[in-house]
Amino acid sequence: MNDLHISIIAKELGIKPSGAGAVAALLEEGATVPFIARYRKEATGSLDEVVIAAIRDRLEQLSELDKRREAVLGSLEERGLLTDELKAKIASAASLSVLEDIYLPFRPKRRTRATVAKEKGLEPLAVRLFSQEEMDPGAEAAAFIDAGKGVSSAEEALAGARDIIAEWVSEDQTAREKMRDLFAGRGIMRSKVISDKEETGIKYRDYYAWEEPIAKAPSHRVLAIRRGESEGFLILRVLPPEEEALALLEGIFVKGSGPASGQVKTAVHDGYRRLLSASMEAEVRLVAKKRADEEAIRVFAENVRQLLLAAPLGRKNVLAIDPGFRTGCKVACLDRQGKLLHSDTVYPHFSEKNAGEAGQKIRELCGRFEIEAIAVGNGTAGRETESFVRGLGLPSAIVVVMVNESGASIYSASETARDEFPDQDVTVRGTVSIGRRLMDPLAELVKIDPKSIGVGQYQHDVDQNRLKKSLDDVIMSCVNSVGVELNTASRQLLTYVSGLGPQLAKGIVEYRNEHGSFPSRRELLKVPRLGPKAFEQAAGFLRIREGENPLDASAVHPESYNIVEAMATDIGCFVVDLVKEDALRKKIDLSRYLTETVGMPTLNDIMTELARPGRDPRERFEPFGFAEGVGKIEDLTPGMRLPGIVTNIAAFGVFVDIGVHQDGLVHISELSDRFVRDPAEVVKVHQKVTVTVLAVDLQRRRIQLSMKAGAKAEASRSGDRTAKETKAADRRPKEEKKPPKFANNPFYEAFKKKSGG
Repeated sequence: MNDLHISIIAKELGIKPSGAGAVAALLEEGATVPFIARYRKEATGSLDEVVIAAIRDRLEQLSELDKRREAVLGSLEERGLLTDELKAKIASAASLSVLEDIYLPFRPKRRTRATVAKEKGLEPLAVRLFSQEEMDPGAEAAAFIDAGKGVSSAEEALAGARDIIAEWVSEDQTAREKMRDLFAGRGIMRSKVISDKEETGIKYRDYYAWEEPIAKAPSHRVLAIRRGESEGFLILRVLPPEEEALALLEGIFVKGSGPASGQVKTAVHDGYRRLLSASMEAEVRLVAKKRADEEAIRVFAENVRQLLLAAPLGRKNVLAIDPGFRTGCKVACLDRQGKLLHSDTVYPHFSEKNAGEAGQKIRELCGRFEIEAIAVGNGTAGRETESFVRGLGLPSAIVVVMVNESGASIYSASETARDEFPDQDVTVRGTVSIGRRLMDPLAELVKIDPKSIGVGQYQHDVDQNRLKKSLDDVIMSCVNSVGVELNTASRQLLTYVSGLGPQLAKGIVEYRNEHGSFPSRRELLKVPRLGPKAFEQAAGFLRIREGENPLDASAVHPESYNIVEAMATDIGCFVVDLVKEDALRKKIDLSRYLTETVGMPTLNDIMTELARPGRDPRERFEPFGFAEGVGKIEDLTPGMRLPGIVTNIAAFGVFVDIGVHQDGLVHISELSDRFVRDPAEVVKVHQKVTVTVLAVDLQRRRIQLSMKAGAKAEASRSGDRTAKETKAADRRPKEEKKPPKFANNPFYEAFKKKSGG
């Protein structure tokens, strides 16, 4: 553990060094972020997962900086270039860019115009000119004419000297720092279409002649233009006004107006245009890309978090349907543990005869397997199949729910699906996934690559390593905050439990298959290769309902069982009585159980768990239905008020499923009557909302929606019907109406955004 790193991080994040140090020490010991946040509050000062992850990532960054620092020092020392002054500057470099600026003049480089000029012996002339004393440059240069070295005139000598000065300018640390700030603050992002690509690159039409300050460019626009550039349709440049850049450099290097200063000025201009501007443009583009990646990853990760934590239906007997027209609807019946009991195919959309047979089959399956809910995938034929099922006259106790099936096909062809259902084809596997997704979204979605579940924003364009790390953090956070049922969890779900991973998760499942259900958490220690450290990390997040110890069903860690047992003994009852009776818990004096390592945060957590052992932090499930009579985009008209489900949140707005096989967009300006900076302030993924149709573009299959209170009247005025016609239609008696057609410290701020806090 590096004390300097701890000091830097504590200052950056505004936390106590002791807390940062405790986190660093625990991480070194192999502790996970969820474990530290939940079970080591006394050591860290109750730091949350966001700050702990920030400490972890900053430690990695500082470690990488130190590795690069050592490499630079080694290179300089090996070549005999390391001085005490240079060593001190390198040691004090606080960022990679500063370190690289210091190293740049000494870095081994290919032959440049400046190195050629130095080989011709022109560096003394460059030094003389750079001093900008009174002189005749031509006379000074004449002394360096040497045909043998390739210098045949004074002008050639001056040109070579200017090349050397230009390189000095481009490698000067102060100049680079100031120029970096200029590019970041005053750089303009300009894109234009490549000649003759107007037709083939039509999807980038908005950016054929686009410009805006790079400092203000939103994430989605930066990534979109970069994608257009990489696909060969756009040209992208990021430059500040040239006159400002040249004036800045002249202010640093040009010291007067004499002839020598004129030579330096010419060299400065050349150094900027030929060397420095390209270097700075590459840097600012990289910074903009990194910033855009951070925002896109933040949005994606938060969407995934909300989707994973969507309300579960719970343990119910479910009939799942994967809809289809030509190939029919695949049906799967699942028991309350998600086990496949039966599969079949029905054809409700072929003919009246087929529809009748399909209806009879579904009624029979509902009775045979005591079905409590029906999950209908929202893909092709989804709304038609939902309407068909609702019209079968099934018992009202059976809820019918449309389920987002994004990624189900990816799962069905995966190795995970083949392992689970080796004897079933991909259609059955996908149908099972739809049903299980209704029962427990978290348990099922962890089996699918998050990039395949439809909630990202340019997720394939961002840094894939950073994206994976962020998504892994989110999935692990969600899994451990909910808790995992040890005796029924899949290998994929167990993989994300703190301290386990793929191999131990596989070992747990194999042990369970061989020996039966785990009677207690302690039984985990019998799993091969699962030692005390892994047990410590994982045990508190695993649940055993109706096990030998009632605390095994809670988030109370086994290391604290003795505390609970002491509480029960002190008030003369059993542990199970503490769980059942609030009156008994109120008799407990927590101060009696304080120790050097156990403080009030842990004791308060224990009391919370005793009150609601193993509580699920997710919201309660509420059935949702789309508007009747609206099943395709052609059914929409401006002014309609429709129920919908938020499917994706982007920086510019949110996408809402209104049941027409095409999500509509609620632009950020239409989310609320108040000003909104971030759509996540207003809605979350899978939230039920009511929207107004503003406009429908059938040709491009685009739907504009609004969540504003006054949107209906505005949409009606701008739609196909006039306001007068709309009002008249609303006055018709009900029986005559047609069916309705319904972002202080940038490092810390990044992590605050990441957490939604």
